[in-house]
Amino acid sequence: MDQVPGSPQEPRDAHSDNALPGCYRHADRPTGIRCTRCEQPICPDCMVSASVGFQCPECVRGEKNGPAARATAPRTIAGGAIAADPRLVTKILLGINLAVFIGVQLADPRLVLDLFLYGGSVAYGEWYRLLTAMFLHQQIPHIAFNMLSLWWLGPPLEAALGRIRFLALYLLAGLGGSALSYLLAAPDQPSLGASGAIFGLLGATAVLLRRLSYDMKPVLILLGLNLVFTFLWPNIAWQAHVGGLVVGAAVAFGMVHAPRDRRTAVQIATCAVALLAIVAVVWVRTLQLVG
Repeated sequence: MDQVPGSPQEPRDAHSDNALPGCYRHADRPTGIRCTRCEQPICPDCMVSASVGFQCPECVRGEKNGPAARATAPRTIAGGAIAADPRLVTKILLGINLAVFIGVQLADPRLVLDLFLYGGSVAYGEWYRLLTAMFLHQQIPHIAFNMLSLWWLGPPLEAALGRIRFLALYLLAGLGGSALSYLLAAPDQPSLGASGAIFGLLGATAVLLRRLSYDMKPVLILLGLNLVFTFLWPNIAWQAHVGGLVVGAAVAFGMVHAPRDRRTAVQIATCAVALLAIVAVVWVRTLQLVG
């Protein structure tokens, strides 16, 4: 039977152009190229060269947010989304610390007594002190040093890890410092400040630089100096510094070394293990004090 051009019986290669989809912006232009992010067909006039393949103009400008675009969007080394403002969480943490400091000074400086880490009170149910102590400062030099350190260490880590992972790292490191201080310090020894979380960021920075094969001498020198001050300067809760450092480095290691194919699961597991370790330390110490 004779075939009519364009009929279903016509071989696909008889009109090869008709077998290809049209460009999503120029429907009359068949193309075999697709955007590597949104997967829509694009013609040579629309394609924009990317590091891998080609992208459409809208994806290059960040105007698309569909499932395919999100799946192939650029990610940080830890798998986090690349944010327009890589300092947002750092700014929020700075704001919280400063707001608490100013609020306590304006309200009643004695309010500090109800918020700092005090082993005897934690043992009898005031668990919130493990968290509130992380955002509490009494002297201007104390908060100034910690906030300058946060501003210096925070943005690069936030940009490398992503917002959620960075926040998890900060909170776990701070809680790790509180937990070790609760475990090893005398029950009547007060502790407060963001130093545990800051040391966690310092440890995480060392892990990240190692992962990226950068020169680690500057951060190791800084870490060494801070540890010297920690143990030689009077009235410093070294337990909080060491606890934050260990937890921060461990969590960061799990985040930046997680295998790509199961990265999220490994990172969640890392954070969960760190949190369980903190809870275990607190539980053991509580049994010691009230048992």
